[in-house]
Amino acid sequence: MIAGLIICASLTVVDGDTVKCDGQNMRLLGGGVPFVSGIDTPEIGSHAKCLKERKLALIAKGRLRELLAEKGLRVMFSGAVDKTQTHRPLVNIYRTNGEEIGKKLLLEGFARSWSPKQRNDWCG
Repeated sequence: MIAGLIICASLTVVDGDTVKCDGQNMRLLGGGVPFVSGIDTPEIGSHAKCLKERKLALIAKGRLRELLAEKGLRVMFSGAVDKTQTHRPLVNIYRTNGEEIGKKLLLEGFARSWSPKQRNDWCG
């Protein structure tokens, strides 16, 4: 697959680090490198390991929804898909001021750094 700009007629939030572009789930990289680095947000619903994680997930989802409400966002496909069954495209979303949305979530504390060897504990 070739990296580049993705045009979305509809861009909605699934959870704190997943968006849906015209029905296709896409995973936020947060400026990271596919399979090396990225961002992670708490799991939502039954995927959460505790009530605290479930609550944090709803907060992160809400913040991402606020950020996606802006006009002029650019969705950039990295050229890679994740290793889940659905093979979500790995993307970065940029605001009009050039700021990457995943990095903003990280800076604001709604997300944490991700790497393949690291599992984030949202319950502790």
